[in-house]
Amino acid sequence: MKIAVFSSHHFEKKFLNAVNAEHHHSLTFFEPMLNEQTAPLAQGFDGVCCFVSDHVDAQTLNALKTGGVRLIALRSAGYNNVDLVAAAKLGLTVVRVPAYSPHAVAEYAVGLLLSVNRKIHKAYMRVHGQNFSLEGLMGFDLYGKTVGVIGTGRIGAVFATIMKGFGCDVIAYDSFVNQELVAKKTVTYVSLSELYQRADVISLHVPLLPSTHHLVNSETLPQMKDGILIINTGRGALIDSLALIEALKSGKIGGAGLDVYEEEEGIFYKDLSEHVLKDDVLARLITFPNVLMTSHQAFLTKEALQKIAETTLQNITDFETNRPLLNQVQAKTHLVKE
Repeated sequence: MKIAVFSSHHFEKKFLNAVNAEHHHSLTFFEPMLNEQTAPLAQGFDGVCCFVSDHVDAQTLNALKTGGVRLIALRSAGYNNVDLVAAAKLGLTVVRVPAYSPHAVAEYAVGLLLSVNRKIHKAYMRVHGQNFSLEGLMGFDLYGKTVGVIGTGRIGAVFATIMKGFGCDVIAYDSFVNQELVAKKTVTYVSLSELYQRADVISLHVPLLPSTHHLVNSETLPQMKDGILIINTGRGALIDSLALIEALKSGKIGGAGLDVYEEEEGIFYKDLSEHVLKDDVLARLITFPNVLMTSHQAFLTKEALQKIAETTLQNITDFETNRPLLNQVQAKTHLVKE
């Protein structure tokens, strides 16, 4: 199949090309992200391969359909950037990568937590400026603390297991109980309200759905402990950024480790060092000394990129050969867990 790969990055091309040696598809890489304006680049292609930053709305899908595209192959677990209802109406098939490396994201979340708590990022910058003072770098022991995990799918389960290994009391909330975690006594499931009240650390691991949009907001933040640490490696819109800023200003939040941002499209994955940052909310967030923000890189490990390439190309081959599409996403299955 002829596949147009949008939002392509140098670090992933070698993995896709290497795995494609077994599948023999024709891959054409495009650096621009996919949207209504760039969709004509896919004219004459059988399918498009999309990244999490691509904007696959109804208008984009219409343009792709007009150009002959039949398959939307996501190289991500999340699919909130795709209008699944519009895709179904147009007869376009959507497939994804439901699990690439939950360890990659979970371990990164732990890294953010450790860095925010112990101010490792601040200490690193200080030493480079020949400032060896320890003032303002105090954190707290994670051992014995209560860690709240919202979402215990593949990634959340790994994160919970790691934190249990730190000696933490791990509590969790999810509409689907992970029986394996319960059997191993890794977590205790509680209500969302109880989790907010008890947790010293909260880590978000749920997909972005209408029910999880702005899960952390001006009403839920006051329920949390003073000095709470919040970690988000899920989706940016799980947190109301304006409410987060107000909580940071008041001191309600002790720190935040954010690998995602709700308006990251058009910003993340780009070098804007020579430009003025026009997003005032993001500009304000990165000024806080107790906020560590990275550019949606939690997935970025060799193992994860290998798995993404393998699953993505297998999805394409399965579509081409009319095999069962194990990783298809449809509007009626919009509650598929990550």
